[in-house]
Amino acid sequence: MTSQAELANLLADSLALWGVAGQLTAEAEGLRLNQADGDYTIAPGPAPARWLLQTPARVAAGRRPRAVPSIVALLTALRAALGVPVSY
Repeated sequence: MTSQAELANLLADSLALWGVAGQLTAEAEGLRLNQADGDYTIAPGPAPARWLLQTPARVAAGRRPRAVPSIVALLTALRAALGVPVSY
C-alpha cells in the first residue's frame, strides 16, 4: 500500500512536471490540491477502488468522487481533470 506521504511526493513531482501550479496539503481523510479553479481531493477508496478523486467539475454536477483502481489511473484521471495536454 502506498502511504499518504509517498502519494503526496508523487503528486507534487507530477504537478511540477506538468507545469501545474497549486497548493497540495495532507488532511486526515486524504490529500487536497487547491488550484485556481477549485479543490481536488484524493482519498483512499474501498475495495476494489484504490483511490477516490473528487474534482470541482464533479462537485458542481453533484456527482460522487471518481473511483480509480491504481496510481496510474489516478494520475491519468487527475491530469485529464486539470486539462494538461498529453504529449509524446
